[in-house]
Amino acid sequence: MRRRIATRYTIEEENNLGRDSVTVRVPATSANVGPGYDCIGIAVDLWSEVTVSRCPEGDEIGFEITAEGEGADAMPKDETNYLVVGCKAAFDTANKPLPPLKYHVVSRIPYARGLGSSSAAIVAGIIAGLVLAGHRLPCWGSEALLQIAAGIEGHPDNVAPVIYGGIQLGIHNGTRWLTERVANPPGLQMIIFIPDFVGKTSDARGVLQDTVSREDAAFNIGRAAFLVHAFETNNLDNLRWGAQDRLHQPQRGSKLYKYLYPMIEAAEKAGACCAYLSGAGPTVMALTSGAAGDIFAQREKERTDILVAKAMIQCAKDFGIDGKLLVTNVVSEGARVVKVDPPFSTGEITYRDNI
Repeated sequence: MRRRIATRYTIEEENNLGRDSVTVRVPATSANVGPGYDCIGIAVDLWSEVTVSRCPEGDEIGFEITAEGEGADAMPKDETNYLVVGCKAAFDTANKPLPPLKYHVVSRIPYARGLGSSSAAIVAGIIAGLVLAGHRLPCWGSEALLQIAAGIEGHPDNVAPVIYGGIQLGIHNGTRWLTERVANPPGLQMIIFIPDFVGKTSDARGVLQDTVSREDAAFNIGRAAFLVHAFETNNLDNLRWGAQDRLHQPQRGSKLYKYLYPMIEAAEKAGACCAYLSGAGPTVMALTSGAAGDIFAQREKERTDILVAKAMIQCAKDFGIDGKLLVTNVVSEGARVVKVDPPFSTGEITYRDNI
């Protein structure tokens, strides 16, 4: 027994040593789901990988950010990159200075399109920084990770699904961030129209009203509750009513994205359970039940993915908007470390001497 205890602690101590390089995989997210402004987000089965490495001795270049894939040319290559911000926050948490690091991003998450590219970078940076610093979070580590990430982002609806996966409902209780998983209906599919122009979160927030009427507040409270209940009870027919919003989509649709409501209407008319502006835009997300169960037992309206996709593309053409369309799913898992150098110990260490 004493040998097992010593073995466990030795593995933990060894795994807590600082690392030279780490690769982290993080999912895209769709936040502000319908009425769930700053509080409801979904993890999307679309992943980016980030590798962060210590600069070797004698390296003349030092700090460097390289990228390939989606938005590689557009993302910042200096310390304003959220990947660096997250990494620095991790070293601050470990009470260690941030060393010269090299960052490489393999991006499959469209940059600044409303699919959580900044939140993915924040979480990847924090996780990578904690591993490199050799700083192990307490037993409630994922919850502690949420506090750091949401503290940077200012709201939990993107970072929570990046960390935990699935559909997440988050709040701030006045002291700390809290989030809970909402049931993901089986077979739920995501039809995503991604315009070929970027959407700045600052611009999207800038068009919002400073105050809302009591009527609109009550409308959104009811719809948000209805939306969560529809997810929890697998009542996909009710998603259409639960996804309605008066808090942010009307302003953004009228001032920034003229195609928004026509595309929502087109998607729902073609058979989507619901459609909404993903994040701060410009992406529009439609949810369908097209992959549920035995295809021979499905109702006709459960096999509407192609029709919904065609309707969204046609709407974009009507507004003269170029873009691309993706079909994917909600992913139940969140961020993960996929490679570490030196690697973590996964087996037991055998002691040769008596303890």
